[in-house]
Amino acid sequence: MSKNEFAYLRIAGVIEQQITNNILRTGDKLPSLRTICNEYGVSQNTALSAYFRLESKMLIETRPKSGYYVRYSNSRLPLIPNVTSPPGIANHGDSELLVSKVYANLGEDAYLQLSLGTPANELLPIAKLNKGLMQATRELNGSGVAYDKAEGNERLRRQVARWAFTMECNLKSDDIITTSGCLNALSYCMMAVTEKGDTVAMESPVSFGMLQLAQALGVKVLELPTHPQTGIDLNALEDALKSKQLKAMLLISNFSNPIGSCMPDAHKKAAVQLAEKYNVPLIENDLSGDVYFGQQRPKSCKTYDSSGIVLWCGSVSKTLAPGYRVGWVAPGKFKEKVLRMKLYHSISGTAITQEVIAGFLETGRYENHLRKLRQTLHSNLLKYSAAIAGYFPEGTMASRPQGGFVLWVELPKAIDTMQLYEKAVARKISFAPGRIFTQQDQYHNCMRLNYGLVWNDWLETYLKVLGNLVKAELQQGGKV
Repeated sequence: MSKNEFAYLRIAGVIEQQITNNILRTGDKLPSLRTICNEYGVSQNTALSAYFRLESKMLIETRPKSGYYVRYSNSRLPLIPNVTSPPGIANHGDSELLVSKVYANLGEDAYLQLSLGTPANELLPIAKLNKGLMQATRELNGSGVAYDKAEGNERLRRQVARWAFTMECNLKSDDIITTSGCLNALSYCMMAVTEKGDTVAMESPVSFGMLQLAQALGVKVLELPTHPQTGIDLNALEDALKSKQLKAMLLISNFSNPIGSCMPDAHKKAAVQLAEKYNVPLIENDLSGDVYFGQQRPKSCKTYDSSGIVLWCGSVSKTLAPGYRVGWVAPGKFKEKVLRMKLYHSISGTAITQEVIAGFLETGRYENHLRKLRQTLHSNLLKYSAAIAGYFPEGTMASRPQGGFVLWVELPKAIDTMQLYEKAVARKISFAPGRIFTQQDQYHNCMRLNYGLVWNDWLETYLKVLGNLVKAELQQGGKV
């Protein structure tokens, strides 16, 4: 990052902090560009870049012949949903039919794909990935067609270990096994530490991919209360551990899917201590940890693991190349078991795509891409929140994630989002109804929206259409 780039980000960060802390309030006039230049000792281009960044986040606005003014207001944002309270029952639920129905139109360009949890192709460095693919073909033994070692691409494992130092994780390349994406890593971990009929604790709501994995393995899921900002309720988790019914915990530590929560560092440390105290493996899904909107990457549960009880899973499937299916796991003391699962099910990974991702991590291209992606996603989140506040009915609540790609929306109780989904699809709008993120009879009035799309007038219009559909449902009496 150049000196000028650092300066504009620093200036924008100071003003953003003043706005969010209500020091600068909605409608307040901001200092002129000349004043910013004098106060910070920067050029007019640097001052202008700082204001452009704040504009892109919908924090400020330009008024012709008048200057820049604060636009953001906490009062204009939807309220945050309450802590969830799922039934304290572990079961084998089945959401296969619902998930299949929602994703039947996956990949059809005619639909607004609010149901996905990945960034649009336009936000990915596809040309650079293609260039990396050609380079990997030239450099790999046999042009990448040969089997790789079971642990996976050595260069990638070395880079993942280096990357983990940003969250104070002391890992070596030998601690890591590559996988075909994060879900594949979770699958190996679950097979390594559980058996059919065992019970696993998860947040509620939780990724339907994790629920389907448990279902496929014949494992029961105990859904636990979850705060939309701080994650799983640790008291409820310890109560479940005391009952000795849990064989594993499967947690999304950073920017969970679908609710967007991020466990504070103290909670992560406490969760690891509980895992050690009760000798119950903690499988950590840290898929979205790199997509943070704060100053630095949040730590992981693995950061606090000194005994090998945490199986840390990650991937670039949500951040860089969904179709490459490149992921990894640092399984701690369960390495031999996890490696055996990989040998049984796939022998080795795809060497050529792992080599491409290793190159991105090694050369700094991944961080450069992430910096732009984070800015875009944070801006999108604020725009979505403003659209929900403006177009959805009174009483609508929405999570306020500090990273990731997805937003959890809680509508008035009278709304059934499965019924709403049918009407939205008729308008070429696809979202993810809340019911698919649980095995219990709950979240019927909730939905998950993907804000990893390209923001434009068309997208805003469709969000308004969706809000009007919700209002129409309320006028007609909601669910039957």
